[in-house]
Amino acid sequence: MAFWSSTSVFTSKVPRKILFMFTLSLSVTYLFYSLMSCYNSFQFQENYVYQGRLVTEETTFVTLREKLYSTSSQVYLDEEFVESTATEQTIAVSSVRNSVGIDERTAGWVRAQAATTRSAAAAAAGEPLEFSTTDSELRRAVNCTSDYGVKKLPQAIIIGVKKGGTRALLEALRVHPDVRAVGNEPHFFDRNYEKGLDWYRELMPSTLEGQITMEKTPSYFVTNSAPKRIHSMARDIKLIIVVRNPVTRAISDYTQTLSKRPEIPTFEVLAFKNRTLGLIDASWSALRIGIYALHLESWMQYFPLSQMHFVSGERLIVDPAGEMAKVQDFLGLKRIVTDKHFYFNKTKGFPCLKKPEDSSTPRCLGKSKGRTHPKIDPDVIRRLHKFYKPFNMMFYQMTGQNFQWELEEDGNSPGFRD
Repeated sequence: MAFWSSTSVFTSKVPRKILFMFTLSLSVTYLFYSLMSCYNSFQFQENYVYQGRLVTEETTFVTLREKLYSTSSQVYLDEEFVESTATEQTIAVSSVRNSVGIDERTAGWVRAQAATTRSAAAAAAGEPLEFSTTDSELRRAVNCTSDYGVKKLPQAIIIGVKKGGTRALLEALRVHPDVRAVGNEPHFFDRNYEKGLDWYRELMPSTLEGQITMEKTPSYFVTNSAPKRIHSMARDIKLIIVVRNPVTRAISDYTQTLSKRPEIPTFEVLAFKNRTLGLIDASWSALRIGIYALHLESWMQYFPLSQMHFVSGERLIVDPAGEMAKVQDFLGLKRIVTDKHFYFNKTKGFPCLKKPEDSSTPRCLGKSKGRTHPKIDPDVIRRLHKFYKPFNMMFYQMTGQNFQWELEEDGNSPGFRD
């Protein structure tokens, strides 16, 4: 009751008009300070957006390009690669780590430099940021998905041949910052085609604009249905075929099988239907793969030679930088992978990628590479060279390249390595 009494006294003594003006004044004052606060905040945000856009569009991408290319020589083969089994579907975890090497090296840096400015600039503009095609592959690093890129179907495939040097080529290509490749062999166009293109796309690594998505499955080259299936996916795709002296390749193929199944017959037994009569068993897969002209004929029904590039497995060993220069040109890439990335490993008998500065050991292909070939009867080697010679001549004619395998008839002496 005391409270109501005091209130009554106050209202009776203070005119209602004065009380209304006092309340109105307080309201106007509060509104004025609120508007000033919003205005200052807006000014700060506008300045922040401008500064953010300046950093994003100019400084960030110049620095990122330098960072990508400076680290390209430090992306090397990861831990020893696991040899493909009979199904060739074992996933090498280390290979997968290497596949995302470049993004992992730059992901944190990109996030710190551009994550906040990207959202602020986009909000101010009212739409996603758009840029010119200059440095487009780097600009995508700032405005991309959570895994820094999108999954795309491959624009290039290493389709063969088995035991020709496809793994060595793929790993050398993966040093290039503009190449992203699957580490394991997908076998989509020969074994998993019924799973569909969406399944196949999900196997691919995420790429930024300007990067090439690749995969390698050597068995595609000898799969009759593969050319048509690949053509239906992308008729302008680029195909890479690594070829090697078919006799050496067959012995290398046999050596791999022998390491897994020591009980198999000798090479000489498997190579002939009737050795006395000199009848070669061309149905044996180790020999059939080497009839390159026969398999190439199927591919030429769907693709022009301009979309195919043939790599010499022999030159890939003696001059890896030279072969890599041609491959990079074929793919439309800058020549990043050069002779400075390779050294010759005398123990294994083939080139390895030089070690990165922060590593204590160089990176070479695994123990399954560089096996010593078993001693093969020289007469068998001579007969096989004679068997392959007409097919080789046809292959030279079809490709317009002379691989000079006829000069290597003594190349399978004891101790030769694959």
